[in-house]
Formats: sequence, structure tokens, C-alpha cells
Amino acid sequence: MKRDSNAILDTSAINFDDRGLLPAIVQNAHSREVLTLAYMNAESLQRTLETRETWFWSRSRSELWRKGATSGNTQRVIEIRQDCDSDALVVLVEPQGPACHTGKETCFYRDLGGMEIDSPPMSANAGVVLNELYALIESRQQTRPAGSYTTYLFEKGLDKILKKIGEEATETVIAAKGDDRNAIIKETADLVYHLLVMLVERGVTLDEICAELVQRRETGGGK
Repeated sequence: MKRDSNAILDTSAINFDDRGLLPAIVQNAHSREVLTLAYMNAESLQRTLETRETWFWSRSRSELWRKGATSGNTQRVIEIRQDCDSDALVVLVEPQGPACHTGKETCFYRDLGGMEIDSPPMSANAGVVLNELYALIESRQQTRPAGSYTTYLFEKGLDKILKKIGEEATETVIAAKGDDRNAIIKETADLVYHLLVMLVERGVTLDEICAELVQRRETGGGK
């Protein structure tokens, strides 16, 4: 949802069917993987806009339901798009856990013969990977799972995070002075991870960093 005006829904602009429903395709906002297909009515769409979490209408139970209400696997809404006929939606989300009630990341994990399909590997696209990692770190900050190194960093606080950035930066410099290309890759990955932890801790998004880079490019500052 990119515009605050979406918080007040004009249902006359949406073509619900004769039951007052329309299909909502839920997609991971970063990987673009389709997570599930559900249905919304005017009320569930309004609640989705207001809470920035997905709400749907259960056709089997004839009631509203919020994704993650019992499982904790909520979906933070990033944007909602309608199709050309205004009778279907795509809901882009940051999932906080599996989308399917079976525990699978997506409901679409079987072929037409009913056989399970192996989940695709994490995308090697740099932008997707960074966004996925940022979202995971953000989730760790919110849930603080026991045994997680990211949880440890957040609990120790900003000074500890900054100290680790300094250490990783030094190790990256040392690696870059050598001839071991693999060491450079690994140390840089460690540095990027700790930088992302710092950004999450300080509430700075990757979009804001990208916007700054774009502005510098447009003004000649990125030469």
C-alpha cells in the first residue's frame, strides 16, 4: 500500500462478485513467489488496509479470518494491486512464517499429480536476497527467537552491533589485501549482514538507501 488514501476504501471501485467476494492472490513482496489464493469481501479488504495485515473471508466457515491469528504466521502488507477489470487483487506481503496451514512456505507445493515439488532455492538476485535478509533480520528483531545470533545482537544493543561492524570491516580490508577471492566474498558477506542488522536497529530501510543512491546518480554524485 503506497498511498494513505487506501486506508479509506471506496468499494464502488471494486467489482465484487454476486456473493460479495473477489479473489486475492498473495505474493511475497521480495521474491514474487505466489503464497496462496484466498478471497476477500469489502470488510476483510478494509481491515487489511487498516491493519496492514492480511484478512480474508472464509467461504467454508462464512466468517472473517486474519492470517496468523492462531499460528502467528502473519503477513505484513506492502502493497495491493487490482487487475484491469477491478475484480481480482494481488496482495504483496512480507510473510512472518509459512503461508500454508501444512507448514509449507507456499500453498502451491504440489504438481497436477499431487506429488510434492521441491522448493526452489533462494534467488541469487542481489536485490531479492538483500530484501529477504533484511526482512528476516526485521522478523528476528520482533520475535527474538532463542538461540539466534541476530537475537543476541539485538539484545546486546547498538554498541555491540557497531563493534561487530568495525571488526567485520577490518577483516574485509585484510581479506581484500590478500589473494584469496573466496575470503573476500565471505568477509564482505559478514560485513553486509552486520550492516543490515544496524539498519534494522536504527529503523532505516533499504528503500531509503536506494533512494539516496538514485539521487546521487541523478545529481552526478555517483560518479
